[in-house]
Amino acid sequence: MNSQWIGVDWGTSNLRAWSFDGDNNVIAQARAASGMTRVNGSEFETVLLQMTENWLPQSGRIDVIVSGMAGARHGWAEAPYLAAPCAPFAPEKSVSPQVSDPRIGVTILPGVRTTSPSIDVIRGEETQIAGYLCREPDFDGIICLPGTHTKWVHVSNGLIVSFRTFMSGELFDLLTNQSSLSCCIAKAGHNQEAFKEAVETSMSQPTSLVARLFGIRAESLLEGLSPADARSRLSGLLIGAELASCKPFWLGRRTVVIGETKIAEAYALSLEMQKVETEILDASDATIAGLRAFRNQTTVEATQ
Repeated sequence: MNSQWIGVDWGTSNLRAWSFDGDNNVIAQARAASGMTRVNGSEFETVLLQMTENWLPQSGRIDVIVSGMAGARHGWAEAPYLAAPCAPFAPEKSVSPQVSDPRIGVTILPGVRTTSPSIDVIRGEETQIAGYLCREPDFDGIICLPGTHTKWVHVSNGLIVSFRTFMSGELFDLLTNQSSLSCCIAKAGHNQEAFKEAVETSMSQPTSLVARLFGIRAESLLEGLSPADARSRLSGLLIGAELASCKPFWLGRRTVVIGETKIAEAYALSLEMQKVETEILDASDATIAGLRAFRNQTTVEATQ
């Protein structure tokens, strides 16, 4: 395989990698459940090599650009945060950990932090934002990046201006699998009407969220609420409360949702219910575009 460089998205739970040719086209990809929380500090290089072995050169060295949690304090090597407002990338702030295999040269990208209006951090999402800006360089609005920790990011003039993080995805997982609700919530399935009703309820009465969560259990016991409907209601209640809390971000602003298909569609539907026009972009496509943008930027700078 004629790989010219490798791009990596090292998330909290999962690891994704892509092999690129000389024209920056993806020619191979791989994915594993080897996120930062599942890898010890000394194992990052080994895990990366196992995933990319077939892409590595027989001689010489290949560049590996890594975005995400590999740059966290407890990751491979800490890449200090850029301070918002800032551009998504600052190549001079990237870090290159020492590696034992001479076939790879690793660059880890920094995340972004903010102290106003709240103290917050992102790692990995800045790469997806950069990917979106490649196609919409004049974008001025909000980019929502749903997931375990959903980010709402104000972007203007090519800069990450401010952002806020919500743990709705993690709460959904914990409540579904480890709480007293777990016995009445399905592992899969979706009822859109139950979801929409829960979004509206939580949007109009966000302070009732905690009580309404237990109501899922009570209605399951007494009224026969189906496990699939319970799952949809839980999702709608959490997303609705999130939208109510971050209303100053999306109200009256152009909003783009970047994420995996199902969760991105859920957020887009919730926003459209509030009369907000949305655009959806696949998370992998945005990450690939962002990694490619960083590669192009550093290649140009290296030749100047």
